[in-house]
Amino acid sequence: MGAVKKQQQQPGIARWRFALVAGLLCLLAAALVIHLAGLQVLPEQDKGYRFLQDQGRARTIRTEEIAAYRGSILDRNGELLAVSTPVHTIWANPQLLTETSADQLRLLASALGTPPARLAERLNKYRNKGFMYLRRHMTPEGAQKVLALDLAGVYSKKEYRRFYPAGEVTAQLLGFTNIDDLGQEGLELAYEQSLAGEPGKRQVMKDLKGRVVRDLAVQQEARPGRDLQLTIDMRLQYLAYRELKKAVAENGAASGYMVILDTQSGDVLAMANQPSFNPNNRAGVKAAAMRNRALIDQFEPGSTIKPLTALAALETGRWQPNTRINTSPGYIRLPGKTLLDPVNYGEIDLTKVITKSSQVGITKVAMDLEPETLRGLFYRLGLGEAVGSGFPGEAPGILPTRDRWHPIELANFAFGYGLTVNAVQLAQAYSVVANAGLKRPVSLILEQGKKAATNAPAESVVDAELARQVAAMLETVIGPEGTGKHASVDGYRVAGKTGTVHKVGREGYVDNRYRSVFAGFVPVDNPRLAAVVVIDDPTNTKYYGGEVAAPVFGKVMTGAMRLLQVPPEHIPPADEQLAKQLDERGTAS
Repeated sequence: MGAVKKQQQQPGIARWRFALVAGLLCLLAAALVIHLAGLQVLPEQDKGYRFLQDQGRARTIRTEEIAAYRGSILDRNGELLAVSTPVHTIWANPQLLTETSADQLRLLASALGTPPARLAERLNKYRNKGFMYLRRHMTPEGAQKVLALDLAGVYSKKEYRRFYPAGEVTAQLLGFTNIDDLGQEGLELAYEQSLAGEPGKRQVMKDLKGRVVRDLAVQQEARPGRDLQLTIDMRLQYLAYRELKKAVAENGAASGYMVILDTQSGDVLAMANQPSFNPNNRAGVKAAAMRNRALIDQFEPGSTIKPLTALAALETGRWQPNTRINTSPGYIRLPGKTLLDPVNYGEIDLTKVITKSSQVGITKVAMDLEPETLRGLFYRLGLGEAVGSGFPGEAPGILPTRDRWHPIELANFAFGYGLTVNAVQLAQAYSVVANAGLKRPVSLILEQGKKAATNAPAESVVDAELARQVAAMLETVIGPEGTGKHASVDGYRVAGKTGTVHKVGREGYVDNRYRSVFAGFVPVDNPRLAAVVVIDDPTNTKYYGGEVAAPVFGKVMTGAMRLLQVPPEHIPPADEQLAKQLDERGTAS
């Protein structure tokens, strides 16, 4: 009874207190709702939803570059010569990687193919930086192994790497790109702006580890570079490179180069160089091997200029192919020097001067010519000016002009000393003779829509009949009595000229160092190809142009006629072919 009475005496909770607490709780909820509304709904609110969205974007949304695909380089038949392949570059934020355990760093080094000590050294070097490359240009499979480690601060970027399927065969002509895919040498450098394209931009969302979790938008599409199609025919390029490499090795030469022109269009069909290098792996490559000697090197052409001197003589009207010249007693004295023939040819005509490459005979021709007459013809044929190939570093050559020419200067000039050319210039000059006096511009780039040789612009720089007369003279050089018989091509008439040039040393011309040259074209009746072969500094027993350079021309042109399906001009009777085969077998045995 007493306990019940006690419970009845306890006071109850006052209603006003309950109402106060409930009201306060409602006010707190309302304040929270109003604050959330201010943050997420009201745009004018200080540090409202726009502010928060901007802060969120600043921490998670990034603008990344989209690498542009570099244009491919192709030969005239569409064969790929340079192509870009996708690769991945692994980079890192060293400040985040410093928290990675030693075991994880060892796994990372293994996936990168880097010694752990080397990786630790580089991380220490860049520890205060926010960026460092871990490895450039990994395969997608290799990059995925790195990313699978899921390390904070390690990221991947898509790039492109240049690959050259033909390797060393076209190395000097194409050049190469650097690790950032920018042209550094050759046509890669000359046409960088066209090949490179333009990178794009995209917005992505990243997580706290810097990994892309969502692509948001493409702000600018990447514009791929334009393809570049060359006039080069890789069938002829491989053929020229193979024979040139063989000749340089057999003759112990320092270097060599060869150019083949389409006489009917001016297109460069082949441009081979030795020594060469692998543009896909340039470790340890010497700078000399990177030089495109066919366009960059200039040399004294020697006796290959003699037919052009004969052409200048024919233009005067005082000389004919059968004009007689007395070369006895086998030498001629000029002020300061005596010029010799290997033997006394006696009285011979102008054609025989070219056939035998008579120094005495061509000197007497030169003494009858005005120096400017001779120089003017050389200039019309394209010597002394760049051919306009667009290749970086192309040598224009030197075509001297003087107020007064000494007799020895004029004589030297007439047989190819005292002026310099590059191989393409010399090939173009011979192409003019082959084309009955028509000169066409030389081209390395195949023009769009250029299908027939008749589309190529041509300029008449020499009388057609005189050019044909010189071509007939050049054909005798390949005959049994000429110096260039090793340049012959079975089934075709060949015209050409040998040259053996003394090299220049510190104190003038060196007696025992030479440059062997051959220039010519084939077939004579309907010329298709003109070519120049230069073998520099052969050190074995042979050094004459007819022994060293002419065989390269003959072998390459034999294959070229077959590859281009040029019909033979003359097929020897079966008994002659059989006799020749038996003779070759007997010689080989």
